[in-house]
Amino acid sequence: MNIQHKEREDRGVFYMKGDNGIISELAYSKDRDSVITIDHTETKIPEEGKGFASRLVAHTVDFARERGLKINPLCPFAEVQFDRNPDYKDVLA
Repeated sequence: MNIQHKEREDRGVFYMKGDNGIISELAYSKDRDSVITIDHTETKIPEEGKGFASRLVAHTVDFARERGLKINPLCPFAEVQFDRNPDYKDVLA
């Protein structure tokens, strides 16, 4: 399943679509100091536990690395993912 991205000047979202629309999404805000704040992750209830949100966090980490950004994992799910994955520490704000 492909991860898609929509972005505007101050906000963005990574998401995955299934047959019935968006099944998982990760929303973030951007500031002027090259920090993105993950403020929301959500997966539709029938799709929970399949690793979609974890894939979105990993994708966001790669996105930040490619662009020289840091991440503030404000969302509780993202915060847990950062705690579980020490290799994400290089992009932690």
